[in-house]
Amino acid sequence: MRILITGGAGFVGSSLATALQRGLPDVQVCALDNLRRRGSELALARLASAGVEFVHGDVRAPEDLAAAGGFDLLVDCSAEPSVHAGYRDDPSYVVHTNLTGTVHCLEAARRSGAGVIFLSSSRVYPIPGLRALPLERRAQRLDIPDEASGQGWSARGLTTDFPLPGFRSMYGATKLASELLIEEYRAMYGVRAIVNRCGVLSGPWQMGKVDQGFVVLWAARHAYGGTLAYTGFGGDGLQLRDVLHVDDLADLIRIQIAGLDRLSGGVFNVGGGHERTVSLAELTAKCQARTGTTIAVDADPRTRDADVPYYCTDNSAITAATGWRPRRSLDELLDDVFAWLRAERHLLEPILRAPAAAPIPVRAS
Repeated sequence: MRILITGGAGFVGSSLATALQRGLPDVQVCALDNLRRRGSELALARLASAGVEFVHGDVRAPEDLAAAGGFDLLVDCSAEPSVHAGYRDDPSYVVHTNLTGTVHCLEAARRSGAGVIFLSSSRVYPIPGLRALPLERRAQRLDIPDEASGQGWSARGLTTDFPLPGFRSMYGATKLASELLIEEYRAMYGVRAIVNRCGVLSGPWQMGKVDQGFVVLWAARHAYGGTLAYTGFGGDGLQLRDVLHVDDLADLIRIQIAGLDRLSGGVFNVGGGHERTVSLAELTAKCQARTGTTIAVDADPRTRDADVPYYCTDNSAITAATGWRPRRSLDELLDDVFAWLRAERHLLEPILRAPAAAPIPVRAS
């Protein structure tokens, strides 16, 4: 079995590629990536050591996908992952990568007769709907009251029944449009496909930035030095996210590969669940406890266009369909991240250390 992973040198793609190559018998994994994001070059040695084939290519170029050769399964991890992409500049890159790239991937899968596992995003859910949730302050977080519920939401988090009308960012729109195209390819051409709407993913080898990867960025600032700021919703750092360890995602992908025929057509919310939620203020305390470092965190009360105060995944549907549920706790995830930051400091500090500049606003995207 040959598995092609697009975005295969990115954090999620490379983590899945190494896990599948090492964990599945009689499999050859090929990782395709354009190496655009700084830090992705560090994945090449990890991929090679796991026996993963690497092809330098771009999903925007169908000839690059053709050059990667035939395959039996496509795991599409390629994306411009920033929810803030396009707000103040040309959206062409996010549109062509996230949407045109999906078309090229689907065409390659159709020609190869291959199945598809597509990593979508919780950001397909509209910003006005998420901001309208009846959140209450609980100590250092915002959360849904225990007995409250509505269409597609409850204290457990969001299901795929959450209403979709409304705007959601260019990133979210391209992911939702890709989902619609996948359904058409499934209906018209018989392409077997599963869609996973992932919440926040994290773990070692994520190159956290201001606009994406906030858990690692937060940890790196405490480990290597730098400044931070709570941005939006009053500047108190109360906005809440659930976080899934990338190794838990790899466990799910293995299950979905084995059950692709049965699960084809499924659209699932996949995340850490309420047991793995954290606010920025709570994350600060957890990072301080692990490093002994106290950072003065600035406050910027202004809420930006794409900011949302809350997202938590209700995993009920994916658990019912597959038996999968996250196994690694948030504390285990953070321990893994800090161990990685210590072990690979010579490689990571030049990339993740904060520049000498004004405080950096960080948004939990």
